[in-house]
Amino acid sequence: MVTLRALALNDAPALTRIYSGASIRHTTGKPLTLEQAHEKIRTALARAAEAPRAQWSWGILHEDDLIGLISLRRRTPTMGTISYILRDDSWGNGYATQAVHQVVTVAFTTAGLDRLEAMHHPDNPASGRVLAKAGFTRIGTADRDTETGTVPYELYALESGA
Repeated sequence: MVTLRALALNDAPALTRIYSGASIRHTTGKPLTLEQAHEKIRTALARAAEAPRAQWSWGILHEDDLIGLISLRRRTPTMGTISYILRDDSWGNGYATQAVHQVVTVAFTTAGLDRLEAMHHPDNPASGRVLAKAGFTRIGTADRDTETGTVPYELYALESGA
């Protein structure tokens, strides 16, 4: 079982562990420094205070251990995107799926969204399985520019009430 909670400034060391090693292979590929972690948390806290709110970020906890981060971003008045990252030693336990289910509920109730989208790197099929288990359907690909060129990310969607 995982729980979600708002980030706190003292989470920065845990974020540096989450954004390192195998966990970042399909993101920037660069570990997060302690100062970058503090800035990420400050930004999340500032966005939480905005009105109207366009972004929600939560720490993913398993038994009081911060193992990941999940975010919901409003892209249009009715559509949002979900992104998540887990510390590599917590993979394969269903934690990401549990966290995504919780954020889907917030998106379709509290945030009032009608549609969610998410994508993952094509070399990270486990993330696609997380999305499928949470009710998302693969709808195609979306090209993303990376340091090594354009990559066709797998694109998923979920409609409210689906």
